[in-house]
Amino acid sequence: MFNLKQFIIASLLLISFTIFAEEPADTTPANPPQPNGYISDNLYIFMHTGPSKNYRILGSVDAGTPITILSGAEDGFVQIKDDKEREGWVESKFITTEAGLKQQLENLNQTLVDTQTALNDAQQQLPILQQNNTNLLAENVALQETISGLEQQLQDERLSQQQKVQKEQHQLLTYGGIIGISGIIIGVILTLFLSRRKRYDGW
Repeated sequence: MFNLKQFIIASLLLISFTIFAEEPADTTPANPPQPNGYISDNLYIFMHTGPSKNYRILGSVDAGTPITILSGAEDGFVQIKDDKEREGWVESKFITTEAGLKQQLENLNQTLVDTQTALNDAQQQLPILQQNNTNLLAENVALQETISGLEQQLQDERLSQQQKVQKEQHQLLTYGGIIGISGIIIGVILTLFLSRRKRYDGW
């Protein structure tokens, strides 16, 4: 009876262990809270395990360290999480929502690095942009020369066409004059010829 009892207990424990082992673990990491405060510009402050100096000291937090405020003030202390993922209590008078000089200096240094990087990139791009500008200027000059050539060609064609029209008009006038003079001469000749013929007929 005793062995049967032990066997049943062992079986139940084994089944329970198997069920818990088969349950998938939630490996989705929770979104960590974002820093929403800073340690003010003192050398450093102590972090305690509770909202009082009587609690054990967990360690120190440097000035300007970005922190996450976890709870409101309690007896002049605020629960925080520092940049090392430590949770503890610090005096609320050392908490500020504005970045301290240290953090501001780090931000300015990072801005300086970013600006210098952008400047270096711009300096590397400058020769390429200058070459592109030179190429565009050369293309512009070539296009202007082409336009000037086409305008001159158009002007020459217009002048040639005008001269051709004037020449044709002159030729028409010349032909008309010749025809007119020829008609007059022929008329005179016919008149003389007919008058002489009448004279001969009168004899």
